[in-house]
Amino acid sequence: MLEAQMIHNILEAGCDEAGRGPLAGAVFAAAVIFDPERKDWSSLALLNDSKQLSERERYALRPVIEAEALAWAVVEVTPEEIDRINILQASITGMQRALDSLSVRPQHIIVDGNKWRPYIPDGELLEIPARTVVKGDGRYMSIAAASVLAKTYRDDYMLRLHEQYPLYGWDTNKGYPTAAHYEAIRLHGLTPYHRKTFKLYKS
Repeated sequence: MLEAQMIHNILEAGCDEAGRGPLAGAVFAAAVIFDPERKDWSSLALLNDSKQLSERERYALRPVIEAEALAWAVVEVTPEEIDRINILQASITGMQRALDSLSVRPQHIIVDGNKWRPYIPDGELLEIPARTVVKGDGRYMSIAAASVLAKTYRDDYMLRLHEQYPLYGWDTNKGYPTAAHYEAIRLHGLTPYHRKTFKLYKS
């Protein structure tokens, strides 16, 4: 089972994102805080890095995470903003907006990956201490929970976009750069949801 917390007895938020690699669609980011006093985690025994879970497992976990987290939030950063500030900055911005949206202010932050920038909430003078953790979504429950929320909410979003633009296969590829997606772009051109700064045509 994943570790519940990195630092015990404080309010620690785990952050992760989904959708850095796709050619189309927003990047989604999430933040999750679990109760630091909790002892029984059996209801979340299945929790893991969202990439290690089946689609059915992710969607089964989502309502459990939402019900049992002390606080959680999911936000999206649009393709237009991704093009303007680049995908790395958009991912960090999204995670910080998710932190802004939490109903509880964390005392510490753990972030999946190795990139971050100081986070100072509105109205505060000091940044909240943070630590990046490579492959943290496979180590810490709050990061894994954030990865599940970000992934499932982004998948729902791509399914909605697929209804508007069914020629691109977003119901299956979720906007990622598959051969069929590249071919659809070649045949049908770009949609308003494609990331214009990404390599959208195969050479």
